[in-house]
Amino acid sequence: MGRINFQSINTHMRYLSTLLLLFTIACTSTQPESREIPQEEAKMEESYGGLALYTLRDTMAKDPKGVLKTVADIGYEYIEAAGYADGKFYGMTPAEFKSYLAEIGLKPMSSHHGRVSLENADQMIADAKAAGFTYFVVPIPPMGHFKVDENGLGMSEEVEEITSILSTIGEKCHAAGIQMLYHNHDMEFKENSKGIIPMDYFIENTNPEHVKFQLDLYWAVKAGVDPVAYFEKAPGRIKSWHMKDMDAEGRFAPVGEGSINFANILKNRELSGMEHFFVEQDQTFNETPLEAIQISHKAIGELGMK
Repeated sequence: MGRINFQSINTHMRYLSTLLLLFTIACTSTQPESREIPQEEAKMEESYGGLALYTLRDTMAKDPKGVLKTVADIGYEYIEAAGYADGKFYGMTPAEFKSYLAEIGLKPMSSHHGRVSLENADQMIADAKAAGFTYFVVPIPPMGHFKVDENGLGMSEEVEEITSILSTIGEKCHAAGIQMLYHNHDMEFKENSKGIIPMDYFIENTNPEHVKFQLDLYWAVKAGVDPVAYFEKAPGRIKSWHMKDMDAEGRFAPVGEGSINFANILKNRELSGMEHFFVEQDQTFNETPLEAIQISHKAIGELGMK
């Protein structure tokens, strides 16, 4: 939907009075805050595109139903969850979550499960399917292989073991009738001390029917690789994209506000096999999370991604 275009100073002042406390995102720093736009103030447009709810993770934890209603009002068509715990999605049972999304006109498309293991995978997969999700996403190297230190995000060098875990989870998803995707950051594109590029190894050593991918375009570009080159390495297997832009400092930015050539990437959608895409922004800097997802929604529409 983008930045709201106010018709007068009076309207502008009325809107500003509503922006107080909601939608704070904190990854490594405190970010701007704002309140949900009242429904009468929201500019309704046709619904299109997906939103990764990780962008709004702090406020989703406080008021999931209210935030989801705002996401629908902005004009997103489907969502990706990142709030599964104790058998529930944002405090709702799978059936309740699916029902509420249907009530407000959102579709459950994808769900991230960063704590998946070989021990809990069956239950997580069953819950994701019960909630109506199409994709079960493993967002980081699972079972203790993900690392964060002074150098940033990282992973263990036990790539063969990680691949075996992904393959087993992928088999379980396939048997349950749901698609497993592996989501990248920049670390998967970096050659390790064994001479292995993890992303290449995953592609080459997993069953294409069981293990597919969600390509985070920002993180791929951040790593210095061309996303289209990975479409060519895994044609038809990159079923969804995360879309966020990169500003002049290399930070996250709303789609259309940075340097990533989304139009060129979009030309290769068929090669990728991309079926759905999700706006995401891990952190915001020059706008609130709510403003960022509005800007990105307008931008994806202008790219023809409806």
